[in-house]
Amino acid sequence: MKGETVESLKDLVRPGATVALGDGFGAPTSVTADLCAAAARAGDVRLILGWVPEADPGLDPAAFADARTVMPGWGLREHVDRGLIAHPPVRMSAVPALLHGLWRPDLLVASVVPVPGGYTFASEVGWLRTAVAAGALVAGVVSPNLPRADAGPPLPADRVVVIGESDRTAGTLRPSPTGPDQVAIARHLAPLVPEGARLQLGFGPVPAALAAELRVPVRIDSGPLPEAVVDLDERGLLLGDPVGMYLVGGPRLHAWADGRPLLHPVEHVLDPGRLSADPFVAVNTAVEIDHDGQVNVEGTAQGVLGGIGGHSDYAAAATRSIGGLSVIAIPTRHRDRPTLVERLSRPVTTPSQDVEVVVTERGVADLRGLSRAERRAALADLWDIAPPDTARG
Repeated sequence: MKGETVESLKDLVRPGATVALGDGFGAPTSVTADLCAAAARAGDVRLILGWVPEADPGLDPAAFADARTVMPGWGLREHVDRGLIAHPPVRMSAVPALLHGLWRPDLLVASVVPVPGGYTFASEVGWLRTAVAAGALVAGVVSPNLPRADAGPPLPADRVVVIGESDRTAGTLRPSPTGPDQVAIARHLAPLVPEGARLQLGFGPVPAALAAELRVPVRIDSGPLPEAVVDLDERGLLLGDPVGMYLVGGPRLHAWADGRPLLHPVEHVLDPGRLSADPFVAVNTAVEIDHDGQVNVEGTAQGVLGGIGGHSDYAAAATRSIGGLSVIAIPTRHRDRPTLVERLSRPVTTPSQDVEVVVTERGVADLRGLSRAERRAALADLWDIAPPDTARG
């Protein structure tokens, strides 16, 4: 199989095609440069990208007639800032409709792992199985050192073409330091999580601190599955297998996840009926929040930091869950700037009606059942500032 990569991609990438490129920490980076060369030769090729957390030196957006991403991760920030890759405002639950419609891919280039009966995806599933269901042929880079965490059956044999092999291991998320503000937020937040709840945990310093503060068993249901799930399992606080789309951690998480049915398609992970059937607590962070409780997670006035992802999907599911809760966990300041603002620096990611509780290092503002004016007053009190004009609403 080695040595076939360039020739195979040249045959598979045709003029006018739409090509999707597998994402996450197990992305098929060994063939990205060859894919770009094949696209440039073919001409008029469109590229669909997902969440790219690591910069890929082989990626050349100029090789494509059009390149866009559903979730601009850190690895695409330079390309996005330069206008080389478009990032439409797409919530993650809407991606299947796009892949079956306007963005239907002809080819999916992705990492696969060998399993009895064929191949599956590895450390990420998310929208990859959706692309296959929409009709994409899988150009697979066989990567046996990636964890086998795909909960689905082997991919249809007639839909997989092996284009090469890779000995890569899954990339590692560099953990952000957990400071006193994050620990304080977690201590305020932990009592809000009931025993046996379905919990969206995510990754980052606040979720890591929250996992350390939990004293009750929970089910983890989150797009990115962080290394904290291993800690919960070792402490006897993890109920069943977690549900997620991506593995986001390091070798310890990858070893623990190998052989476990953890990763599912976006249609299952973000199904609002499934999420809200049990008490579901969604814990989301934010870049900033305004006085009405509207949230921005996409970036600052200076640049894009992230995408919508599943933020609004999880928040909406939690608000309709009986016994559940939609939480925004955010420090009151970031780099000496207040995170409560009069006007968001970017469009609203998650609307105020899907924000029930806001937690900072200072405490908790429970906004459930409050009028607009009461919400503004509660948030101002939490940030210890003068309330805005409460005559509105």
